[in-house]
Parts: sequence; structure tokens; C-alpha cells
Amino acid sequence: MKRAERLIGSRAGGRSTEYGIPASFKPHPNPVVSVIIPVMNEKSTIGRVIREAAKVHPRTEVIVVANGSTDGSIAIARKMGARVLQYDKPLGHDVGRTIGALEARGEVLLFIDGDMVISASQLRPYIHAVREKGVDAALNNYSGPVRKAKVHSVVLAKHALNVILQRPDLKGISFTAVPHAISRRCLDTIGASALSVPPLAHAMTVKQGLKVSAVHTVNVGKINKPRPEREKKNPLERLILGDHLEAIYWLLSCTDERGGFEDRLRKREMAL
Repeated sequence: MKRAERLIGSRAGGRSTEYGIPASFKPHPNPVVSVIIPVMNEKSTIGRVIREAAKVHPRTEVIVVANGSTDGSIAIARKMGARVLQYDKPLGHDVGRTIGALEARGEVLLFIDGDMVISASQLRPYIHAVREKGVDAALNNYSGPVRKAKVHSVVLAKHALNVILQRPDLKGISFTAVPHAISRRCLDTIGASALSVPPLAHAMTVKQGLKVSAVHTVNVGKINKPRPEREKKNPLERLILGDHLEAIYWLLSCTDERGGFEDRLRKREMAL
């Protein structure tokens, strides 16, 4: 080791180094938990996000799916010790979840975002629910604001999908919001490709009879930073609504035109 490196190491002592982040961690060779983080230009937060992700379990790997990043996020992620899957162009919203899941080696897959710094203590309940309580999909107990004169269309869509799935107890809780964790069994059952369309992954998990629970609350509405420029170019509201329609279409294809609901008000057979 060079003298300068020894000096930096001794003075860092667990404190922040370049970019305001700590020294790198060493991924476990046989991870129990795979943390998957899609990233596109998150230089200001990605170091802290990885730092917390690395502390969720003693046997953890952190997978960063960098797509279209040009601001130095990739260098920070590599410096931190994350496994970086690099794509020069943007992949599309949530596609990084699929790519990360395909590469994950853990029995628990934890999904977070690169622009939200969530402490390890707030992430561990999702892992605990999967490993210790047999939950297949441990979801964020966050439904979005509903006590408003006009409720956001995405919030309404999430509530509607859960009613259609005959899980009104979940309210607006779904795979759409991070953080959430799934079991290896869940991944094998629904397939990694479904994760690119979170409402579809949610519907498939519920429909297949896997254990879906809201296990812990992280108010992502307060920590999700606004993206006005990105929203102008790629409005997420319409995309997410379309994802919910895709989930409903899939459900109807698996059941009937009523989605498995009985028509108790009409005796249609009498009209034949």
C-alpha cells in the first residue's frame, strides 16, 4: 500500500471521503440479500444510498443498474463497491428492476431508488418480513395522500387495482412504491420481466396466491425529489396509469370479463 493510501485510510477512520461518502464496502461472495438500485444521474445521493443499502444484512450485494448516467454516478457506485451494470442509454422506467433481478444472487431482493436516501434501519423490516415471516412480497405501507379534494389519478389507480384483485385491505399499497422486497420464490413465480411493470408484478403476485403484506411505512412522498424537466420529457403519470391498465388486462385474461367477481344483482341466465 502506498504511503498516501495508508494516510487516507487512517485519517478516514469511517468518516466521509470523496463525494461525502464513506470508504467502499466489500460485497459478500454468497449474498442472502440483493439490493437493486436503478440509477440515472443521481450523483448527489447515490453514495449515501449505497452506504445504507450495504448495511441491511451481513451478507449483502448491491447491484446498481446505471442507465443513461452521465454525471459521475457510475464512478461513485463503483468506488463504493457496488456491482454496476452499465447501459449508455436510458432503459425506461422500472426496466432496471428486471435487469437487476436477473443478475441477483440473493434469496431476498430489495428494491430501492438511487435518488432516495433511506436508512438501513428503515430497510431492514422488509428483509425481516421475507426471511423470518414467510412473506413473499413485503411492501411499503404507503398509499399516497387520499384526504384531498382531488386525489391523484395514480393513487386512485392503485386503490382500484387492489379492489379488483379482491385485496381492498392493501388500499393503495403496491409494487409501484419503494422500498419493497420479494422472495426468490416470488421472483421465480412471476418472472423477472414482470418487474418492469410494477402493477403487473403486483397483480401476478396476488393472483398466484403468494403472501403479500404491507410491513413497514416509509413516506416516500416526502423524500422523493421533484423532477420537473424529466417529467416534461417523459410524464410518468400516463405511463403508470397505462401499467395499471396492463395489469387489469392480464387479470381479465386469467379470469373472465368480470375479473372473477360474481354478478349478484342480475340473473343474466334468465334473459337467454
